Amino acid sequence: MKTSRPGLCALALLGLAASFPAQLKAVAGKIPDRPEKLRFPPLVYQPPVQSDYRVQLGSGPVAYLAPDRELPLVNIVIYVRTGDYVEPEGKEGVTDLTGYLLARGGTKSKTAEELEERLAFLAASLNSHIGETQGSIALNLLSKDLEEGLAILREVLTVPRFQEDKFALRKQQILQAMKRRNDDSSEIENRERDFLSYGEHFWANRQNTEASVNSITLEDVRAFHQKWFHPANFIVAVSGDFDRGPMMQRLEELFAHWPFSGDKAPAVPANPEFAESGGYLVDKDVPQGRVSILLPGVLRENPDYFPIAVMNRILGGGGFTSRIMNRVRSDEGLAYSAFSSFQGGVYYRGVFLAGFQSKSRTVAYATSIVLEEMRRIATEPVGSDELNTAKRSFIDTFPRTFSSKAQIASTFAQDEFTGRYAKDPDYYKNYRQRIDAVTVADVQRVAQKHLDLSKVSILVVGQKEEILKGHPNHPVSLKSLCHERLTELPLRDPMTMKPMAK
Repeated sequence: MKTSRPGLCALALLGLAASFPAQLKAVAGKIPDRPEKLRFPPLVYQPPVQSDYRVQLGSGPVAYLAPDRELPLVNIVIYVRTGDYVEPEGKEGVTDLTGYLLARGGTKSKTAEELEERLAFLAASLNSHIGETQGSIALNLLSKDLEEGLAILREVLTVPRFQEDKFALRKQQILQAMKRRNDDSSEIENRERDFLSYGEHFWANRQNTEASVNSITLEDVRAFHQKWFHPANFIVAVSGDFDRGPMMQRLEELFAHWPFSGDKAPAVPANPEFAESGGYLVDKDVPQGRVSILLPGVLRENPDYFPIAVMNRILGGGGFTSRIMNRVRSDEGLAYSAFSSFQGGVYYRGVFLAGFQSKSRTVAYATSIVLEEMRRIATEPVGSDELNTAKRSFIDTFPRTFSSKAQIASTFAQDEFTGRYAKDPDYYKNYRQRIDAVTVADVQRVAQKHLDLSKVSILVVGQKEEILKGHPNHPVSLKSLCHERLTELPLRDPMTMKPMAK
């Protein structure tokens, strides 16, 4: 058998292989030997301009339109000025029932089953919900079915059926869920934390009870719907496969000639009362104690908002780059996760929260570490590297806020809804400069001002006897951290929310 000489392609490959090591050396010479030596060009990004997407509809609502031809889909979200804050006293649960049934209880022309079947045939989704300060109804469907989808949406908004069997079933689901309120220690913690943060009688702390849910009738649900679900209370976000002009016309038709007039939503009440400083303990037989360290917060319009955000990112809001996580988890191994948050309130002041879970015997010691870090950031200047890492985490991730047209529309609609756009139309334009302007002195100043340990409330949910023992290797007790002001909070009856006697 004869062997042929290498062809031209083979010779070319041999030549390339011979020169490859030299090319590798040339490239390698340009790569730093350490990751921290890598240098990248500055990120150039300009956020979208809110006014470019804003439309004031003649039929009432403000709409934000963000066309996107990437997929043949349209997403419509209607935000509604309603919520738990306008729930009639004694009818706690009517917002849940109304919000759930609106999209699931049928319409005048379709039973609940027929509506569900038609939406499934169209490969469309329709959802509705009412929360503390906002309701919403969202429709997602193929753009070719937009006309039919808008007709369904109009019926859902104006003539919902609130089908009786669906109403009865939802009430039973709510009552069954209430029975489990004390099963999960996290639910107990969240509930009691809200009571401490805002006060027992604050509107957001009014709880559904067996009596309130049983008192709700279909007429209550219909009345609540007609009182708040009308165009004057709507803000709309639309994104997807459409042209701006025709969509504006479709929305005008959607909201025109509304069959009923309701009430204009009032301002959200803003009268929270923070608990007295000290410790609060709920005895619950669980393997780990849950801890919430609380302080009164601020509104997001507060001049300290941006320095607070950076300070908190260094303290406990930055995951594995934050001090609390490093001390409690990485250094001491006392918790899987430890964090802090300091969100600015939209309608009423927010709350500073630091939290973790730890074994009962180490709850007090881990708490002392968090308090120590809170004290340290207020008394010692942070490092320049820490400051830079925190600021870059905000600045470099900022474009994610607008990573899709749906996010653009919903973000701007939310700002319209909450009043940020009216108060600060250049918020996103100036966001990165405001973060970047935060200094080491700013961080220490806001920490001294807003992390006042004399006002701290510490909530613990867990095994009382074991938690109070503390750890034999660490001579710190929960009582000493609370200056001997430790109050035991009883569990609440899940159906009445009244404290239960032991």
